[in-house]
Amino acid sequence: MLDSYKHKGMRRQLVDELRLKGIKDEQVLNAMNTIPRHFFLDKVFTEQAYSNMAFQIGAGQTISHPFTVAFQTELLRIQKGDKVLEIGTGSGFQTAILCQLGAKVFSIERQKELFMKSQPILDHFRFSPKLKFGDGYKGWPAFAPFNSIIVTCGAPFVPEDLVLQLADNGRMVIPIGEGKNQEMILIQKKGNQITQEKLGVFSFVPMLKDTAK
Repeated sequence: MLDSYKHKGMRRQLVDELRLKGIKDEQVLNAMNTIPRHFFLDKVFTEQAYSNMAFQIGAGQTISHPFTVAFQTELLRIQKGDKVLEIGTGSGFQTAILCQLGAKVFSIERQKELFMKSQPILDHFRFSPKLKFGDGYKGWPAFAPFNSIIVTCGAPFVPEDLVLQLADNGRMVIPIGEGKNQEMILIQKKGNQITQEKLGVFSFVPMLKDTAK
């Protein structure tokens, strides 16, 4: 996998665009500037990899717009060593961004094809997230509680199991809605109090139920 000067230049331009769009967290921007997004896409998309676009990655799934990745990540306010649960490994790009930020990542993927594809790419960076093939609605109770939970697919509702697995003072970002568009929701847990904040409309592939075949 080649990361050329041209690729690095395109990444810098993308980061400048993300700043203009309102991303302020320098650690998130640095992670976006460090991780080569084109590694996670088919070679045919290499030239467009640093456009603010979503792309098909197989199994009817997509890699999110860079702005969406940065927006969701910034909302989590990740500190080094935080335990983060990711629902929807997908290509592994968001996983890599979380690892680059120093998080201990636990990621669940519903599609077997993507579960198998993401591991070798993440190994290339010498990241060591824990990956699981299974149902994201159930979370990963064996490793709970999590400081942060990020859902990278459109859910019809907020899964109760995920809220239960969120640590005290934890933050979860999840797109809610069953149509073409979803409302980005930030959930914060403080003791027994759960708050929700709506943060704009985005578009994701649906969050699928049950274990993949």
